[in-house]
Amino acid sequence: MTRQLAVAQAPVRTAPATPPDTPAPGTPALGTPALGTAGLVTVLLGAFLPMLDFFIVNVALPTIDHDLAAGPAVLELVAAGYGIAFAVLLVLGGRLGDIFGRRRLFVVGAAAFALTSLACGLAPGAWSLVAARAAQGASAALLIPQVLGTITAATEGARRGRALSVYGAVGGISVVIGQVLGGMLVAADLFGTGWRSIFLLNVPFALLAVVLAVRYVPESRAARAARVDVPGTVLLTAALVSLLIPLMEGRAAGWPLWSWVLLALFPAFAAAFAVVERRAERRGDTPLVPPSLLRIPEMRRGLGIALPYFAGFGGFMFVIAVALQQGLRLGPVAAGWALVPMAVGYFSASLAGPRLIGRWGSRVLSAGAVVQATGLAALAVTVLADWAHFSPLRMAPGVALAGIGQGLIGTPLFRVVLAKVPAARAGVGSGVLATGQQSSLALGVATLGSLYLSLSPSLGMDRALALCLGIQLLGSFTILYLTTRLPRSIG
Repeated sequence: MTRQLAVAQAPVRTAPATPPDTPAPGTPALGTPALGTAGLVTVLLGAFLPMLDFFIVNVALPTIDHDLAAGPAVLELVAAGYGIAFAVLLVLGGRLGDIFGRRRLFVVGAAAFALTSLACGLAPGAWSLVAARAAQGASAALLIPQVLGTITAATEGARRGRALSVYGAVGGISVVIGQVLGGMLVAADLFGTGWRSIFLLNVPFALLAVVLAVRYVPESRAARAARVDVPGTVLLTAALVSLLIPLMEGRAAGWPLWSWVLLALFPAFAAAFAVVERRAERRGDTPLVPPSLLRIPEMRRGLGIALPYFAGFGGFMFVIAVALQQGLRLGPVAAGWALVPMAVGYFSASLAGPRLIGRWGSRVLSAGAVVQATGLAALAVTVLADWAHFSPLRMAPGVALAGIGQGLIGTPLFRVVLAKVPAARAGVGSGVLATGQQSSLALGVATLGSLYLSLSPSLGMDRALALCLGIQLLGSFTILYLTTRLPRSIG
C-alpha cells in the first residue's frame, strides 16, 4: 500500500561546565569500572531492540489497517509517533544518564520499553496503538544514549574503538533484520497474534536486558551533575517536531495549511535554540547541546557525514521495500529476503572494519562511499534496463555492494564522532549523535519516500525508483568529499 511509511578548523575550547579533573579522551571516567564482554553484549542488546522497532512495523501496517480499520493517516502516525518521540527526547535521555547514572537509566529505559511494547501488542484500537508507539519511542530515547554513553565512559583505546564499531554494525543490521523479521512474524501468525507478535517479541528480550544490566553493566555518570536545560529541551523539541511532523504527515493529510506553518516555524525554533545554548554555556551553565562539543572537529565533521549517510540509508530501505511489494507484487517475506545480500555485505564489512581502520584510518570511509555509490549506480542501471524482469536475484549485486559500502561508512562513523568527546560528557555527546542518527533516518524516509510515492504514478515505478537512487548517489559523493576532511587516524 502507498502509505506504509515509518518514519576551517578552530581550536577546541573546553566548555565552562566541564570539570577540571575530566579524564582525557580515550580513558574511562574516574572511578568507572571497565565494561566487560558480558556488559557490552547487554548494552548492545538494549541498542538493538529500539533500532529494530524503528523499521519492523513497516511490513505489518497493511495487516494493522485491516484489523483495526486505522486508515492511512493513522497508520503513518503508528510509525511516525515512535520516530518523533524517539528523536526529540534522545538528547534529554543522554543528559539524564549523565545526572542520575547511565546504568540506572538503561535499566529504567529497558523496563519501560518492555512495558510499552506490551501495550503496543495488546492495543485494542488504532489510536491506543498510536499512543503506545509514542510511549515506546520515548522509552527508546531513555535507553539508546546510555549505550553509547556507557561504551564511551567505561572503555578505552582499542577496546572502545572495537565496541563502537560493533555498535555501528548493530545499528545497520537491525534495520535490515527488521524488514525480514517483521514479514516473517506477520506471515507466521504465531498463536493467532498476527501483527501483535512484532511488539510482544520485545518483552522477554527487554526484560533480559534489565536483569543482565544489573549484573554486568558498570555504573557511570558525569563527574559533576548538571540541571536539565529546560529552555533548550523545549526549543529542540519544537524544532524537530515542526520539521518531522509535516514531512511525515503532510502528504497523508493533503498538505494542509498547518503543515506549511510548521515548516515555516522550523528555522525560527532552530535559531532560537542555537542562541539559548550559546548564552547558557557563556553563563557557565550546562546546555542541552553544548556548542563547545560542536567545535570538536571530529564531532562536527562526523555529524556532517551522518546526515546524508543515515538519510540515504533510511530512504533506501523504505523506497526499495515499497518498490518490491507494489512494483513486483512480492509479499512482505519475499521483499524482506531480497535485502539479505545487503545484510550480508554490511555485516561482513563491519567485521573487517576495525582491522581496516587500524591500517587505513579514515580512508576506509572514503572507500565505503565509493563502494556504496557503485552499488547504487549498478542497481539504478538494472532497474532502467529491464524493469519487467527485475527481481531479487537481479538486484542482488547492487544491494550487496551498497551494503558493503554502508558497513564501511557506518562502522567507523561512531568512532569518528565520539573519538575526542571527554568521558564526563559522554552522555550528552552520545545523545547528540543518536538524535542526528534518528532524525536523519526519519528525514530520509519522509523526503525520499514522499518523492517516490508522488512520482511513481506519473513516471512509473522504475523511473521513480531510479531517480531516488540517483539522489542517494549524490549523497554518496557528498559523503566522499566530507571524508577527505577527516584526520587520517581514527581514535
